[in-house]
Amino acid sequence: MDTQPLYDLAPIARIMLLGVVIALGPLAWVWVRNRHSPPAQRLRVLTLVTLFLTFDLVLFGAFTRLTDSGLGCPDWPGCYGSVSPVGASASIAAAQEAMPTGPVTFSKAWIEMIHRYLATAVGVLILVLALVSWLERKRLAVSFVWPLVTLVWVCVQGAFGALTVTMKLFPAIVTLHLLGGLGLLALLRAQAVSYELARPGHRGPLELPGRLRTALAGVTVLLWMQIALGGWVSTNYAVLACTEFPTCQGSWWPSMDFREGFTLWRHLGLNSAGEAIPFAALTAIHYVHRLMAFVVLGAMVWLGWRLWRVPGMGRTARALLLLALWQFVSGLTNVVLDWPLLAAVGHTAGAAALVIVFTGALSGTRSAATHSTPAGTPSALNMSRQTP
Repeated sequence: MDTQPLYDLAPIARIMLLGVVIALGPLAWVWVRNRHSPPAQRLRVLTLVTLFLTFDLVLFGAFTRLTDSGLGCPDWPGCYGSVSPVGASASIAAAQEAMPTGPVTFSKAWIEMIHRYLATAVGVLILVLALVSWLERKRLAVSFVWPLVTLVWVCVQGAFGALTVTMKLFPAIVTLHLLGGLGLLALLRAQAVSYELARPGHRGPLELPGRLRTALAGVTVLLWMQIALGGWVSTNYAVLACTEFPTCQGSWWPSMDFREGFTLWRHLGLNSAGEAIPFAALTAIHYVHRLMAFVVLGAMVWLGWRLWRVPGMGRTARALLLLALWQFVSGLTNVVLDWPLLAAVGHTAGAAALVIVFTGALSGTRSAATHSTPAGTPSALNMSRQTP
């Protein structure tokens, strides 16, 4: 029996064309709504639209993973060498008949391919952003570095998307693919802020006390560490290793195998020797994420309280505190309600939103000068406006 090649590039041109067609919609909307605006404003709006669609793509990627649709089409970039599951219907039917509850079904194939179509469209939008930024580089007061880095990043992210399929949901690759999607959100948010700061009459970044901005950067690092742990939990399907709260398996310190749990380079469900991973390893993965959640939650609440007291940072503080609450509730729901799909996708949405909020806060602020600033000077006026 012939097997399907992992890479079949026959449909790649048609998939790329489909991505262009999908991207034409948001591109036309941005042009119609902002055709009389200056270039920096058009680029800012296009960046925000791309950011919104990338956020949706991250959520649909989570939906794809959580519905076990990541191998709905076992090859890349198409589906059994076709541009859609319609052309692959015979192969999908045969695979579904051989294994009715297996990784390949018609619904899973469509979910996987829709995810690829959306990813291609986002890639087209980022390519347009880079091209327009380069063409307008002499008239814009912003660096071309952000669009260029974002374009390179999305290409690398596409490569990890391919490896996710061809390496059969290898946990380290899937986790890196998730982090790459969130990194793309951060790059787009930073890019949007740079265009906002370049607008005529803008007073520049809001100034924060040096220690507070350092704390903002530190909590951002903690957030990324927690997201990486959460991705490791999800890609190893370790959510249900603990189904009660606040204890786990009736204990405050259950039996855990940290060495096996945090061996990074191994296949899904297997240890480095190719044997089934012990349940204690899954428990360790889950419980480390839970313990870290308490640290990050406390840090975000403290940071939100501090930012609330800074003029111009109230909106950021509210968003941070509300998202911290959302993450706690959605994470708890995943544990006690047996990992419902809506709560799991919502938990990913909260993490993605936190990345956007923290990146916007870091990009739109700077450490205040150590010397005192007389009232009425531009630096003092900075304290009275909102961050981008």
